[in-house]
Order: sequence, then C-alpha cells, then structure tokens
Amino acid sequence: MEIPCHPDSRPLALADKPLLDALFTELQPRVSELTFANLYLFRGIHDYRLTRLGDALVVLGRGYGGEAYALPPLSGDVTGALRTLLADGFTIYGADDTFLERHGADAAITVEEDRDGFDYLYLRSDLADLPGNRFHKKKNRINYFAARHPFEVRVFGPDHRQGCLALLDEWRRVRDAAGSTSLDPETAAAAEAVTLSAELGLEGVVIAVEGRVGAFALGERLNRETAVCHFEKSDPFMEGISQLVNREFCRLFTDCTFVNREQDLGEPGLRTAKLSYHPVELVRKFWLRKTPEP
Repeated sequence: MEIPCHPDSRPLALADKPLLDALFTELQPRVSELTFANLYLFRGIHDYRLTRLGDALVVLGRGYGGEAYALPPLSGDVTGALRTLLADGFTIYGADDTFLERHGADAAITVEEDRDGFDYLYLRSDLADLPGNRFHKKKNRINYFAARHPFEVRVFGPDHRQGCLALLDEWRRVRDAAGSTSLDPETAAAAEAVTLSAELGLEGVVIAVEGRVGAFALGERLNRETAVCHFEKSDPFMEGISQLVNREFCRLFTDCTFVNREQDLGEPGLRTAKLSYHPVELVRKFWLRKTPEP
C-alpha cells in the first residue's frame, strides 16, 4: 500500500544539522544511519523529511522501491509517536535491540530482522594495527602495494577535493561496466560528501600515489566510543590500496574504541569482505510493522 507523506512534513535541510546533532549526541546511537551527514547525503534517493508527532521528532523516508517508512522517533513521546506511525500504515526501519527493549514489547507490533542492513562493528585497534595471524592476508596486501607504489597518507582537506572527485568518476566508470546496482545515489552522495565535508563535519584520509589520489575514506563519530566510515573509494586497479586506506582511516580516530563500517546490503562479495575483518558484533536492525488483525 502506498502511504502519502505526513502533511506537516518538510524536506531535510542543511540548516537542520544543529538540531539533529544535538539529538544524536543525547541518543548516542549505534545504528549507522543516525547521523546528520548520512541522512543529508542520502536525502535525494530516500526523500528524507522531518515531521513532529506531538512532541516527537520523526524522520520520514522512502525505500529504493518507493515504499514509505519512518526511522525510529528521535525525541519526546517515542512510544506514542511509534504507535501513531504504525496506526497510520507506516513501517519503521532501523530499530535496534535497545529500541526494541524500550518501545517494541507490544503484541500489536510485528518485528522483522533485516540481516542485509546489519552494521559491522569492529575494534578500532584491530583494523588500525592488523595484529596476529587473523589479519595476515590484509598485511600482505598492504605490503604488496607499498613495495610497488610510492605513496603518502594525508589527512583529508580541501586541497584533495578535485583529486577525490576524479577518483570517484573512475570508480563509477568501472562499477558501471560491471552493472552494479544503486550506483547513481552512492556516487552522488560520495561526491557531495567530498564537496561539503567541512559543513557536514566529516573527517578522513587520502592515499596519494605519485601525486594523485589513489584512495580516500570519509566518516565521523557515531557516538562517544565509535567512529563510522561512510565512504571508502579506491583505485580498482591498485591491489592492496583498499586495505591500506581502511587501516589508515582507523588510525585517524584514536579516541574511539570501535569502528562501524555500515551494512553489506546483501551483496555477497561485500559481505565476505566485511566478515574477513572479523567484526566483534553485528549491530542488528529491524523492521517494525503493525500486526495484522485476525
């Protein structure tokens, strides 16, 4: 069933950053979607909008197929807003275990696990240091790259924007030839992240190879203990550079215990790659729907 947007909703705007940043600081979310930068950068494909239900602030969105949903209410009477949304025919996406414990214990709510949306959580020190035999192959690939290419690791800054955008164009060209799905929104979001990094509070690293950008990664702090990597792009023809930029991104956030590397979207190759880094936890996400009446 197609659900219209709430009549009082409005599009998410850059001016909403202080409000949402304050709410996320209070919430300390573990789910990677819950940062202003992530919502803003994917506002086009997901049609993110803000509305209020009573005193609760709610983000409304749409899936890739156009289906309407809402993220878990962010403030105020969360339980009341949740019931209203479900009664109005919305599904809720991105509820985690903590949200379910607080607001989901109701026979009128059907809970469905979304394995493709689980976030991969790692010890930052594991990814930054690659210790022991578990990461032997990752270290070998980095050594392979380092032995063949002179490179520098740099903190991302305005001077790197054009180089990152050029790399992103090449990355898109190669992926387009392979028939990758969801390519346009991913490319557009990454390009805007590079362009608006300062305004969005994103940090990152660049691997410079013989004067040009060979890889970059951008992210931010998700909560007090966790950094989240939103975008990681690398030259597809340089073996070992993706492992290098992953390591260097994790070395940037020295005050964090964990790194969240988001979901695999059900892509088998991506799932294998993420599991190969030995996550300490998969942060579970759920769909919530109104239980059909008998």
